[in-house]
Amino acid sequence: MSPANLTIVSDNASTALTPVATEALRDRVKRLQNEARGIAREHVMALEHALVAVTQLAAEIADGGDAYPVGAREVARQLVGECAGRASTLDAILSRTARP
Repeated sequence: MSPANLTIVSDNASTALTPVATEALRDRVKRLQNEARGIAREHVMALEHALVAVTQLAAEIADGGDAYPVGAREVARQLVGECAGRASTLDAILSRTARP
């Protein structure tokens, strides 16, 4: 490009910063943090419910008798204790954690 084809464009817009409503931003941050905590709580509750469901399924297999392979029944028996314990732990954690 030759210099004749270039044009200078001035920016007449004000360069002064407009004050941001810090109170509104602070409120928004708090709201979003509370929302994130609430969603995280729901996620942990979903995990707890899934562990309860696995516990019930594992108990059915563990008590299923000879129709199930011995190894599968043993794994299921172990899962009953582990999953039930973990679900109880999550329940205790949620109970002592403040709701958003």
